[in-house]
Amino acid sequence: MTNTDYAGYLIDLDGTVYRGRDRMPEAKDFIERLQAKQIPFMFLTNNTTKSPAAVIQNLADNHDIHATVDQVYTPSLATARYLLNLNGGTANGKTVYVIGELGLKQALSDAGFRTNEFDPDYVVVGLDYDVTYHKFELATLAIKRGALFIGTNADTNLPNERGLVPGAGSVIAMVERATQQSALYIGKPEKIIMEMALEQFGLTKEQVVMVGDNYNTDIKAGLNAGMDTLLVYTGISTPEDVAKEALQPTHIINDLTEWDV
Repeated sequence: MTNTDYAGYLIDLDGTVYRGRDRMPEAKDFIERLQAKQIPFMFLTNNTTKSPAAVIQNLADNHDIHATVDQVYTPSLATARYLLNLNGGTANGKTVYVIGELGLKQALSDAGFRTNEFDPDYVVVGLDYDVTYHKFELATLAIKRGALFIGTNADTNLPNERGLVPGAGSVIAMVERATQQSALYIGKPEKIIMEMALEQFGLTKEQVVMVGDNYNTDIKAGLNAGMDTLLVYTGISTPEDVAKEALQPTHIINDLTEWDV
């Protein structure tokens, strides 16, 4: 068992706490050990398809893990906060065109941004299970007209019970190719979401460890933010992959039973 005292934990979901609909009992045990010791934690996911309330509902209904809405932070929330910060803290009449699911659209709507398909100020692209050529067309034309191009996260794939399926980065890549522009990315491994999550969390980077299964998103996010990292081999990354990296995680475990809180 590894024991390092951290005041708080930022924890990935897909591949770390569950695999699609498949339960990971060691993750449930880990969360309950944190709760028993009243150690603060926040789920930091790159999934923009669900609202925090839906994430909590899924954890409870499908994985018997119980948390609260304020313990979830997503690129949807971070994107809304980033755009608000660009405008002095309010939507300020700015408009947005979104390729994405309800979680992303709701976060931007809640922040006061109105939808505009023709000449929006911002185009935000995330994972969309019903993406169509028409949506790509609207996004491409709007960006060509000068809209700021935001990508929620660069994950090319995400793990579920069927395997590694296309992620938001795969959708965003098509818009990047069509516009010949790179998106401004918000989610892991970018520093933007880490700083906003810490602000929401109320802890400093020195007090927190980032826990995740994917070196290229979770661990790089921690490294980019200057915080300790805990890589768990229950999802995407393998020992062979990680051994090739110049910058190593602070801690590496096979599964969460090996980590003592």
